[in-house]
Amino acid sequence: MSNTLPTATLGRTGLEVTRLGFGAAHRRSMTDEEMNTQLNAVLDAGINFIDTANDYGNSEEMIGRHLRHRRDEYVLATKCGCHPDGHIWTRENLFRGLHESLERMRVDSVDIMQLHNPSVAECEQGELVQALQDMRSQGKVRWIGMSTTLPHLPTYLSWDVFDAYQIPYSALERDHEVWLTTTAQAGAGTIIRGGVALGKPGVGLGKSESWQAYTEAGLADLRQADESDTSFVLRYTLTHPDVHTIIVGTTNPAHLAENVQAIQAGPLSADVYAEAKQRLDRIGVTPA
Repeated sequence: MSNTLPTATLGRTGLEVTRLGFGAAHRRSMTDEEMNTQLNAVLDAGINFIDTANDYGNSEEMIGRHLRHRRDEYVLATKCGCHPDGHIWTRENLFRGLHESLERMRVDSVDIMQLHNPSVAECEQGELVQALQDMRSQGKVRWIGMSTTLPHLPTYLSWDVFDAYQIPYSALERDHEVWLTTTAQAGAGTIIRGGVALGKPGVGLGKSESWQAYTEAGLADLRQADESDTSFVLRYTLTHPDVHTIIVGTTNPAHLAENVQAIQAGPLSADVYAEAKQRLDRIGVTPA
């Protein structure tokens, strides 16, 4: 097993990113010391892709405080459209969020700015693509992206303007399985959220119905002897050939180490991957 994490080219951005990224939203309160330890442990583990958002609590401030001195070690992605009152899809609010994010993270620019799940209608009405392109022309954003889902993804792909897409996907949420290939073939980078189905209930934020499907499909029977359920699901996500990076968030150092180990173990074997798909198909967990 390699001691380094595998990488992939994030579509037309040309960015070489580790196939395990880090989702910097933290769902439990952490002390400043804990946050400093966790964020630096992410980089020490070799992860070089960090994803956050303007509305992820104090995530951006913590990145600015604790990782500013290591800025050349990671690709930084954030999201805009967020507002204390929810999401406001206007040019003014997008730029407000951009400037706030830059100040919080103590940077002059971000590598990827993503729209945070607007509908196609909201994107068109707010002329949001033009706002992102203006951010880029001003040198404050290198690449532009979209965090989205079906049914909006096909329309966004047809516009051919976004350099990367953040899309939910795992063995227990296969709706976008085929669309990931379509996205990659269009030249865009694929950033996967929910790659471990948010973890098992009681351990992470996973939905019990998703993990009921895991049990019904008998996926535990396909694990390696020393492998956890979440590690197996993460490796299933990794096995998709058009997944570039999988952002997994955790506040638990042991879970971070387990995620790294799972990625280092590599994709599932072809026969295990095929069997897992067949079992999921049989219980109705299929691609859209």
